[in-house]
Amino acid sequence: MGRHMALPLLLALAALVASLPSASLATAGTAGAFDSWLSANQKDFAINQALYAKKAVGDTGSTIDESLSKAEDNKTTYVVDPKGGGDYKTITAAIDAIPEGNTGRVILDLKPGEYREKIFLNLSKPYVTFKSDPKNPAIIAWSDTAATLGKDGKPVGTVGSTTCAIESDYFVAYGVVFKNDAPLAKPGAKGGQAVALRTFGTKQAFYNCTIDGGQDTLYDHKGLHYFKDCVIKGSVDFIFGFGRSLYENCRIVSIVKEIAVLTAQQRTKTIEGAIESGFSFKNCTIMSEGGGDIYLGRAWGDSSRVIYAYTEMSKEVVPVGWDGWNIKQPESTGVYFYRRDA
Repeated sequence: MGRHMALPLLLALAALVASLPSASLATAGTAGAFDSWLSANQKDFAINQALYAKKAVGDTGSTIDESLSKAEDNKTTYVVDPKGGGDYKTITAAIDAIPEGNTGRVILDLKPGEYREKIFLNLSKPYVTFKSDPKNPAIIAWSDTAATLGKDGKPVGTVGSTTCAIESDYFVAYGVVFKNDAPLAKPGAKGGQAVALRTFGTKQAFYNCTIDGGQDTLYDHKGLHYFKDCVIKGSVDFIFGFGRSLYENCRIVSIVKEIAVLTAQQRTKTIEGAIESGFSFKNCTIMSEGGGDIYLGRAWGDSSRVIYAYTEMSKEVVPVGWDGWNIKQPESTGVYFYRRDA
């Protein structure tokens, strides 16, 4: 992303927004904007709750993701084994075998071992699952950084550094390790961004996965994403982008003895689709393996939004509010709220 090591901070929330009484709120910016946002989210929740209730009693109709329901009824499994005991030896070969525009769920059963390859799953191949054993996982690893030279002799940049890029809708991963094992960049070094996973498609879900890297580990780029029981490790801005994502029961780990910054959220009015974005962390744990101070985030966009709800924070977390980074007056364009409870 080419960002510098200034240490501004986004926002944090220590209890679910919808459950907080109004008297406990301390907002920066207009209370009216916050109330409107809260009301809209409560209404959206009620609508979706009703839709899922109808689906649960058998009304599959056209109310919610009928194409997904059909895809789940039409499954194909490819076994991928780096030792040669499956249908394919590499993930790339298995992906190449998936037809363009497939309409059924394709499960890649990834056997244990390291898959030393850069992965790109195109948006033309939806309904794909990477499945592994979290106790003996498949490890997808590469070591490019933004400064790595491409075939044209130019640096590949942050996007090009990615080990595994998923642009497919309805993607699911279970028990997989996504890793960028490039050497950690020194604080303030240029070109040290090293993305382990980039998520661009919508309605993607990750369960019991590990996303391991340093600077810019997880590019939560764009779309609706759900992370459940995952471990995410990094150093600077290691969850960034303008995805609209929920992180639940995840462990967020700083691996450096220097200062770490967890998020760089890019909600903004200047990029199409970016205003409908934000990161929510619920029942997560934030901790340090390296012992350095941890900043919860910094505002990459003019209306950046991050929420921490019912989240346990270790003593290394710096108890300060948000800061606008390069945004002079973010309080006039977005709502920022910080509360830290034991």
